Amino acid sequence: MPEINLKEWDAWLAGNPAAHLLQTGAWGELKAAFGWHAVRWIDKLFSANYGAQILFRRLPLGFTFAYLARGPVLANAGESIDWNQLWPELDNICRAHRAAFLRIEPDVWQDNPTQVLTPPGVVLSHHAIQPPRTILVDLKGAEVEILAHMKQKTRYNIHLAEKKGVQVHPSADLSTFYHLISITGDRDGFGVHSRAYYQKAYDLFASQGACQLFQADYQGEPLAALMVFLSGSRAWYLYGASGDAHREKMPTYLLQWEAMRWAKVYGAQQYDLYGVPDVPQTELEDQFLNRSDGLWGVYRFKRGFGGVIQRAIGPWDRIYQPLIYRAYQLWMNRSRGVD
Repeated sequence: MPEINLKEWDAWLAGNPAAHLLQTGAWGELKAAFGWHAVRWIDKLFSANYGAQILFRRLPLGFTFAYLARGPVLANAGESIDWNQLWPELDNICRAHRAAFLRIEPDVWQDNPTQVLTPPGVVLSHHAIQPPRTILVDLKGAEVEILAHMKQKTRYNIHLAEKKGVQVHPSADLSTFYHLISITGDRDGFGVHSRAYYQKAYDLFASQGACQLFQADYQGEPLAALMVFLSGSRAWYLYGASGDAHREKMPTYLLQWEAMRWAKVYGAQQYDLYGVPDVPQTELEDQFLNRSDGLWGVYRFKRGFGGVIQRAIGPWDRIYQPLIYRAYQLWMNRSRGVD
């Protein structure tokens, strides 16, 4: 079983810059600090064409839940994934770590004609861990072109924040960030990680030049903050926060724009706004003015930045212990209020 260590994994990823952020060694180390165990594997039998970082978390009775987040990594990005080639080793790794099932959320969009939409030997999962649908902003053009693709109201709000004296700057102040994101969670009704989690994420990625925390202030008062992450030619907006003061000055719009500008300078060609409601675009446009629950609350904001809506294939489950898997499904359905 060709499992490899963190150093070997990072060395292999250095030659595969198309890997998703969630397949980086730093992400595995982040999750390992909070209850997961990261296992990395390279398919050496086939000239290292594939690699995968799989996360394991304990379940009752000594079993685990295995999770392949935005993988596997393909050495030749854009090629079709040969799942039949992958299954033997993935199965061996999962069984060695007593996985009841493996959840797979590939880094592949549904409109990719080279990919099989559903590989053999899996079932469709109704419990996605990462948001399947997102908005991607193209950063390849000049700044004036990026702004031109945004909706007029978003451009107006960016300039309004500047005009009203909002200042955006890089920061390492995780205490202020956590204070702001706690306010956001209480106001908008979503859970937040612990302060230690955000600190660990910042420390791991910022030390590699792959993360920047930005903060928006007005007359010295912190109004909003966000963390943007880099991997290869992509950037991701994962964590955002805003307080209740001076919201009329639109600090979050200027904050997002400055994060995009930073990502572009450091080589990003695409900025992933990471998460909108998982419904077709026609439904998004029909309902966003009337809904604020879940990810609907941020869709109106994110849609203004002029990106393209995409949906990832999956999620899928590969089942090794049917009874444990069924019990897990029942527990998830009850916890989410599904009959």
